[in-house]
Amino acid sequence: MALTGKGYFIWQIPYCENGVVNTIASLAEQSGFTHILIKVADGACSYNVYDGVDRVPPLVSALKARNIEVWGWHYIYGDYPANEADKAIERINSLGLEGYALDVEKEYKEDGKDVAATKFMNRLRNALPNFPVALCSYRYPSYHPKVPWTIFLQGCNYNMPQVYWELSHNPGAQLTRCVNEFQAMTPYRPIVPVGSAYIRGSWAPTTADILEFMQTAQNLGLTAANFWEWANTRKNLPDVWTTIQDYDWSNPAVFTMAQEVIDALNSHDPNQATNLYSSSGVHVTSARTVRGSTAVYSWYQTLFDDLLPNATFTLVSSQATSTSCHFTWTATSSAGNVNDGSDTLGVLDGKIVYHYTAFSVI
Repeated sequence: MALTGKGYFIWQIPYCENGVVNTIASLAEQSGFTHILIKVADGACSYNVYDGVDRVPPLVSALKARNIEVWGWHYIYGDYPANEADKAIERINSLGLEGYALDVEKEYKEDGKDVAATKFMNRLRNALPNFPVALCSYRYPSYHPKVPWTIFLQGCNYNMPQVYWELSHNPGAQLTRCVNEFQAMTPYRPIVPVGSAYIRGSWAPTTADILEFMQTAQNLGLTAANFWEWANTRKNLPDVWTTIQDYDWSNPAVFTMAQEVIDALNSHDPNQATNLYSSSGVHVTSARTVRGSTAVYSWYQTLFDDLLPNATFTLVSSQATSTSCHFTWTATSSAGNVNDGSDTLGVLDGKIVYHYTAFSVI
């Protein structure tokens, strides 16, 4: 199941709500956060341990009690990759985490760190082959070509780029560029961007920045977004906190539906596509309107067998509200190409009830 909704990074637990875990958890619940990422390791050492007391387990328990998904995050250096991987495995297992983010930064731009990345990922995945793992690194891979992107992403389920728009106020443009750069890379992993919710010197994000960042994420069809960092926001940017808290990432199924349709199209399976619709769902083209599962199935069978056989479909853009979604797409197939795909969906209770599609095959 895809990670959805709003999330927040926690760095040092004692600086968040004075370290009172129930206050942190209650505020996370009130703010509508679906997941929280806590720093649990640094290099080969556990993190958020003070005077011999590990502050992480009670916070994990308090968050889980409120049905908030708990991830750990781990700054890795690559000097002792086997030890770092062992620490990651230990913290995941002992804390009962539900996901794990790898913070990869300047150290992994040093020569030879591709070997360290391979050793770390192999050791982690041999122990935990199916556990959700994310890469959390730079926003523009083109700026940091020495980072072993492919090695890390091959072993990850998600990509959490740090889209920090410091000294600027154009988060939408920066997030769009970030997504485009990663979409051009192999392998591509679902993106859950991390936005700026901190001050740096005299610069700070505005509430308009925050709204633009989250809306752009949803317009791009991203299922979730995170922010850095809890204590900094709470201390220095109360208006930004309120904006994030009040933003209604409502009905995430709508915001993921465009990608689910594209995935179904790429499966070439009429059943997978039809299962996205309500039993009385309506499918509309300029030539006709059909209703019901049998008719929708027949449409997809014709699409896959006759109109666009063996096609590869690509999502270009997506915009959504709480009940509808509009997206554009392209396709290449043995029967021709589509450059102008344009669809509108009406969604109710996670199912498509109305679907209008328009495209031309050339």
